[in-house]
Amino acid sequence: MASVGAIVVGTLLLGACGSSTGGSGSPSEVASQSAAAPGPVTIKYLHRLPDGEGMTKVAGIVKKWNSEHPDIQVEATKFPGKANELMPKLEADVKAGTAPCLVQSGYSEVPDMYVKGLVQDVTNEAEKYKDHFSGAYGQMSVGGKVVGLPQDTGPLMYVYNEAEFKKLGIGVPKTSHELLASAKKAAAKGKYLLGFEPDEAQNWLSAQAAAAGAVWYSSEGDKWKVETNGDKSKIVADFWQKALDDKSAITDARWSDAYTKDLVSGKLIGNIAPAWETGFMLDALDKTSYSGQWRVAQLPSFGGSNMTGPDGGSGVAVVKGCKYPAQAMQFNDWFNTQVNDLATQGLVPAAKGQVTTPTKMKKQFGGQDVMAELAKANEKLDSQFGYIPGFTAVGTKMNEKAADAASGKAKVGDIFQIAQGTSVQALKDAGLPVNG
Repeated sequence: MASVGAIVVGTLLLGACGSSTGGSGSPSEVASQSAAAPGPVTIKYLHRLPDGEGMTKVAGIVKKWNSEHPDIQVEATKFPGKANELMPKLEADVKAGTAPCLVQSGYSEVPDMYVKGLVQDVTNEAEKYKDHFSGAYGQMSVGGKVVGLPQDTGPLMYVYNEAEFKKLGIGVPKTSHELLASAKKAAAKGKYLLGFEPDEAQNWLSAQAAAAGAVWYSSEGDKWKVETNGDKSKIVADFWQKALDDKSAITDARWSDAYTKDLVSGKLIGNIAPAWETGFMLDALDKTSYSGQWRVAQLPSFGGSNMTGPDGGSGVAVVKGCKYPAQAMQFNDWFNTQVNDLATQGLVPAAKGQVTTPTKMKKQFGGQDVMAELAKANEKLDSQFGYIPGFTAVGTKMNEKAADAASGKAKVGDIFQIAQGTSVQALKDAGLPVNG
């Protein structure tokens, strides 16, 4: 693990490293080059796309592939558990030899998967398809070794109820200061422009720090450097502490029934959200008076920065033990370039090409060309923000501390402080060199 970690530290970050080809001759690379197979092969793909009402189902997309590729048949399965339960499941399946060939993986999970030996190096195969994708291609690379292809990105946006904003005489906030002032004004009338999400602290708050210009993980000599609670991150911590102190934000967990009730009741009329939520976040409003009133806007500027940050987004990795990596990557490329089908799942596709706003999404957002707005955010995504092996453990501690902050038992700044200590320990536990 330490030797693998040395490779990781050499090239360092996922989002910042871009693409680079690995060395030749490794067993995984040799396997990835052997596209020939004796007769038809079956590729199993484990995903966690929402597959909700009005979306082009994954099964339907895969059916089209199977009809056109009789020699490479794909079986797609939706993972039934929570996102954080997928990694332990994959570890057990790889060990047992029952893992799928392809698995959907969040970009922040890729370093862990690589260090734990759960994915294959398919650099040579990936290079064939590199030009089909945006800068997110590098997010599936660790230490110069590409383990799959990108599927979507998750730039933070600001979503809001335009009609309710007009009733309150509030404009779309351009800066975090404007947002705070407007949130306080709205809260005085029982409306909320912000929701503090303790169960999403890991990616949601780190993405806001990235938007402010923070770089949490970088290199210092031949060691990792960790700075999760620097000045840029403190801009975000101060913003949310002020909102909580002023009681200008609701504090219900994002994936709770209470949060949905906040939306349906018209109590919550705005929030900071990742782009992928636009595909389903308004489903509960379809039969209410608030249907069609919401809009998508760019994330307000934090600390004068004109960037947004990465909250989520995922790729499809080739799992260790996959017998037909070349065929798996052929499907991987095809599937992830079906941009309009993927857009119906609420994704901002990582593949190049113009994306049509799905009918359902356009209706829910009052005719707005949502995908065009999300594409603008994609162009402003902070490319210097990446992750470390062990980021999952960091997130667990962040979410726990965020719950304390929501209840007043801790300060928001404590979330970033615990991320610092947990990050350093996670790297040490992985046998990686780190300053601090």
